[in-house]
Amino acid sequence: MAEEQVQFSFTMKFEKTHSFAVELDAHDRLKDFRKWFLFPKHNGTEAVYFLGNSLGLQPVSTRLALAKVLEQWAELGVESFFKGKDPWLDFHDQLVVKLSPVVGANPAELSIMNQLTTNIHLMLASFYKPSGSRKKILIESKAFPSDQYAVDSFLKTIGVDPKEVLIELHEKKQNEHIDDADIIDMITQQGDEIALVFLGGVNYYTGQVFDMQKITNAAHEAGALVGFDLAHAVGNIKLELHNWGIDFACWCSYKYLNAGPGAVGAVFINEKFHSDKSINRLAGWWGNNADNRFLMKREFEPSQDATGWQLSTPSILLFACLKTSLSIFEHAGWNNILIKHELMKEYLQYLLEDLINGDDTGSLQCLTPASRGCQVSLYFTQHGKIIFEYLTQKGFMVDWREPDVIRLAPVPLYNSFSEIWNFYEALKLILQEIKK
Repeated sequence: MAEEQVQFSFTMKFEKTHSFAVELDAHDRLKDFRKWFLFPKHNGTEAVYFLGNSLGLQPVSTRLALAKVLEQWAELGVESFFKGKDPWLDFHDQLVVKLSPVVGANPAELSIMNQLTTNIHLMLASFYKPSGSRKKILIESKAFPSDQYAVDSFLKTIGVDPKEVLIELHEKKQNEHIDDADIIDMITQQGDEIALVFLGGVNYYTGQVFDMQKITNAAHEAGALVGFDLAHAVGNIKLELHNWGIDFACWCSYKYLNAGPGAVGAVFINEKFHSDKSINRLAGWWGNNADNRFLMKREFEPSQDATGWQLSTPSILLFACLKTSLSIFEHAGWNNILIKHELMKEYLQYLLEDLINGDDTGSLQCLTPASRGCQVSLYFTQHGKIIFEYLTQKGFMVDWREPDVIRLAPVPLYNSFSEIWNFYEALKLILQEIKK
């Protein structure tokens, strides 16, 4: 399957009928991958799970993968790192090869390690390099809070007042997204003072996808380094981290990558930094050159790739979960997933526009711009929580964000076009009932 390109064998305009959704499903050559995942139940049947942006579903094979690691541990103990059918020391190399096409990076530029916020701290230690008047960090005002906490606390740790260093990007109006042009204008205007641009590649609240390539180019032209939090991007949108020239990126693996709650995170570090001795880092023994790691030398000698930023012995159980999920991506084919994603995105947008245009009260708005991934954020000027509760009662698992936003993210690997249609029908019905 991975070598093939999914092609929907017909071309036609979208239709607002259930039969049309069924026809889309019939021509979906990824539809059988739905069986590779476990769905929560609602009243004895599978719930409509539109929460890939929060926690991806559990692959059926995850339980077996964990059992194999536990069995190997029981049989071989510490020798499991070196012996057995699947030695644990091989896991990392296998993972980065599988992950490489999903993020558009060379395997050597990837390191599977820690969790997201820990990795943000590690990357700040290496890539925030203030010099003279160039000491500012450009971030979003509405970034995911953990990003803001990490940046604030990191600056305080090195004796810097965040208020003196941070440049925060604000939307022009409430519940609007930030234009890429505004970001680039800010970089151009204050580029002489910016040391680091650190943004979310996909905004967690609105679902907006930023033009990371243009932002990276603008930052580099201004003399700044650039990094991205890709928690809501990896496994969701097409990425070309190496070709875009991004300096570093961090992400988690429990959303669109389906590696489980608290799954191991990962980083991208551009190969141009791998042997750069001017880069500071917080070192740990697992980042030491693998050839002499077990010699236990006093002096740290980093591996000459992204693994040189690793700290500790990895969790093989977490590695096994990620390996299971990435194997599904490999079987399905990343390009095939992206093709279905585009069609699902357009179909959902088509149906939502019908609801919005038919809502003469103006109570329903879409916060998410055309540049987006799987996620759509719907803003309700009234009755939002009631609508959310109604959808939940009907078996739709979506996300409520205070004070008035419902987020949903149909994903290609395990959601169907019929589920999107059913959501549209259910939301249309509740809007009509409220209007009465």
